[in-house]
Amino acid sequence: MSYQPSYPPASRTSSLAVVSLVFGILTWCVLPFIGALVAIVCGHMARSEIRRAPVGAAIEGDGMALAGLVLGYVHLVFAALVLMLVFGALFLGLSTHWHWFG
Repeated sequence: MSYQPSYPPASRTSSLAVVSLVFGILTWCVLPFIGALVAIVCGHMARSEIRRAPVGAAIEGDGMALAGLVLGYVHLVFAALVLMLVFGALFLGLSTHWHWFG
């Protein structure tokens, strides 16, 4: 009779978490708006997948999913602030321009 040591089940990393992190980084470099949306959607799906996993099946990657979410949301907030600043400057500039002619 041979002794077989029991190892804990191998954990795997969520592929959605990896996609979320990669697109969160790409958001700031190459894909401004689309990358943020992909990072946010995949990040939420990855965290849901990790939380719903059974106790025996260890799925890792919560930190990567969270990082992708943060990068995506921060980029969207930053883009919204820049758009508000640009539109505000345009409208403010137009209103002062028309004020001089009116």
